[in-house]
Amino acid sequence: MTAAPAFRMPDPLLQVRGLTHRYGPHIGCRDVSFDLYPGEVLGIVGESGSGKTTLLKCVSGQMEPTEGSVEYETRDAGLIDLFRMSEARRRLLMRTDWGIVYQNPRDGLRMRVSAGANVGERLMAIGDRHYGHIRSEAVDWLERVEMDIGRIDDMPHTFSGGMQQRLQIARNLVTKPRLVFMDEPTSGLDVSVQARLLDLVRGLVRTLGIACVIVTHDLGVVRLLSHRLMVMKGGNVVESGLTDQVLDDPQHPYTQLLVSSILPV
Repeated sequence: MTAAPAFRMPDPLLQVRGLTHRYGPHIGCRDVSFDLYPGEVLGIVGESGSGKTTLLKCVSGQMEPTEGSVEYETRDAGLIDLFRMSEARRRLLMRTDWGIVYQNPRDGLRMRVSAGANVGERLMAIGDRHYGHIRSEAVDWLERVEMDIGRIDDMPHTFSGGMQQRLQIARNLVTKPRLVFMDEPTSGLDVSVQARLLDLVRGLVRTLGIACVIVTHDLGVVRLLSHRLMVMKGGNVVESGLTDQVLDDPQHPYTQLLVSSILPV
């Protein structure tokens, strides 16, 4: 009888090693290492000033670290250090195979072009030049994020904050990226709007099999969305593990305080 083949873990999509960023004498983040696998959602939490946003900016190519490496499993050339790529290649990667959802949706949208054009631009970045197909995909994605397709030609400033965030998500996901970074994606929204947006994000991430790194101060967000969790304080990762395990049985005193909502976030 032939033995069943051994299960093989997929290769990491993202490998971060010894990542450190200094602002002069001040440490933004220190010696952070982790792997992220295809389809996995990693949450990063901590109080204001903990280093989580600095870490996200370094990992997503928006800011070069002082030390350490960020390696990404590219589709065509395997594992490549993000900061050894040419600037042109890194920018292309960020427009196609990656998505970045900003806390303020205005930072991730083109405010002077229509909702449909915001989505269509990303398709053009990967070479689509057929207007009919671009328009059709824009309609499809506005429907996926539960926006009124009758407003496809409206300008982003005419939408509410929650709708702008939905549009930003559609703009990022239309190219079917393998990795998405989210920086406080529900911050500033009403509670009811947050809940609907989180349900939407969870469904899309699961359906599309997207790997995701989410930075947030909201433990409810990471409880709902993330598989694994890293807790940061003073630029250091003080605890990490499976999300439910960390939140239900925190080991580090800081995490215990954070879970108990004693610390300001």
